[in-house]
Amino acid sequence: MYHYLCETFNVLRNYLPDELDNSAKYEFDKNEYLKKYCPNGDSDKKCETDLDKIKAGFLCLFEQIIVNNIDDLSKEQAKAFIIYIMIWFNYMLNLKNVNDINNLNDFYIKYTENNTDYEYCKTDGIDCGSALKDKTGYNNFKEFIEANKFLLNIKFEDASKVYDSFKLLCNMFYGVNVANPNSEEYLRIANQFVEKYKELNGYSDITEDSPYYQVLSTLSNDYNNIKNECRACQSSNFPTLSTYSRRSVIKNTLISIAFIFALVSIFLGIAYK
Repeated sequence: MYHYLCETFNVLRNYLPDELDNSAKYEFDKNEYLKKYCPNGDSDKKCETDLDKIKAGFLCLFEQIIVNNIDDLSKEQAKAFIIYIMIWFNYMLNLKNVNDINNLNDFYIKYTENNTDYEYCKTDGIDCGSALKDKTGYNNFKEFIEANKFLLNIKFEDASKVYDSFKLLCNMFYGVNVANPNSEEYLRIANQFVEKYKELNGYSDITEDSPYYQVLSTLSNDYNNIKNECRACQSSNFPTLSTYSRRSVIKNTLISIAFIFALVSIFLGIAYK
């Protein structure tokens, strides 16, 4: 399923590039899967703006990756894949500099709350809400978003770093099936991912309630899944991820304790005088 996940994103990039200096290889409205989610036009829908295309790509990714494969996804995969789709969406809104949208929460309030497209879950005309609920605990995409609003509060600049990490994971997954996954190029990609992860893991405000905690956990789990699938990756040369550390929480706690002791000392000194 990881191959299908990554390949679906790769296909979408041909119609909606995720880098400013890249142009689309194909016309967006020529893809019927994307076009049906375009909002404009009566009988012939058309995406006229970047936001139209991003919204259409967002819904298409959900249908192609989640809805059409719901029976084949594990519970962990379904939740992780939805997180990656939302990270892509956040990243693309930032890349295209969409006006009046500062984060996913802004988008949700303006475009999603009253939009029935996000309540859709049908495959081959059959309602897949029960299967989706079994895998994720939610009946549709909208319910998942509402229950996981931590993803809506990730800053755009941080979403870019997470998205880059996801792309590196996909590059690593493709390398699992090559003849020599321990090649210099493959190890270079793995090391790049580890460095990106360390950078994200180094934020001082990460707590279990922060929007980054579950994202880091998802990236870490999928990195280790890929590593475990690749026997040759078990060598000592293959980089390992540092476990999530509470160093920032501990540091802040120690600072707070030291500050309290200082205040107490000052207070006692004044009282003594």
